[in-house]
Amino acid sequence: MDASALDYVAAALLGGLVGAGELFSRYRDAPGSALYTRPALFYIALNTVASVVALALTRAFGWTFGASGKGDATVRWTQVLVAGIGAMALFRTSLFTVRAGDRDIAVGPGGFLQVFRDGADRAVDRVRAQARDGVVAEIMKGISYRRAFESLPPYCMALMQNVPDEEQTRLRQALATLDKDNMIEESIKVRILALNLLNVVGSNVLVPAVQSLRDEMKPPSLGPVE
Repeated sequence: MDASALDYVAAALLGGLVGAGELFSRYRDAPGSALYTRPALFYIALNTVASVVALALTRAFGWTFGASGKGDATVRWTQVLVAGIGAMALFRTSLFTVRAGDRDIAVGPGGFLQVFRDGADRAVDRVRAQARDGVVAEIMKGISYRRAFESLPPYCMALMQNVPDEEQTRLRQALATLDKDNMIEESIKVRILALNLLNVVGSNVLVPAVQSLRDEMKPPSLGPVE
């Protein structure tokens, strides 16, 4: 493989990693599963193509980003890094914003990307929603909401070691709002409680935590598990 082809491969890989990292950060409960959905793969591919196009344009116009005169290798890899990491930053820019109904629509490269990103985001969210519903419906079956509310969140937080304080605060606020809502049946509340925890700790922590505390969280009338 010649140097030019290697440059394009490197830029494509960097662009793909940028797209994957963005989706990875948005689906914290099971980022790996989210990345293997078709919409997510399409979005990653879009980032990859954008980086390759950016490198081609960079080479065509001779942009060196201040690296000229410092050696061919320095110029080459500066172009690759800018194309791989900076291509999507360029495409996220907007020339101006227009108001359509209750939405602000970006006009420019950013608006084009946003259409694909929102579509991929919504599609991935639907796929993940089905999996999350299955997990929560199974593990929270026969669990008392009140007992789960009092014991499960602090236990999950104690199991985790690196949850930021801001995220813990948001979780407590969400659970406090849920607890005050008297319009929701407790059989539904207990699932929403689990979904809030799932967003923070993921299924690999939540499922074992529920299993460990199941006897303590069952309604008194049902007694302990045989």
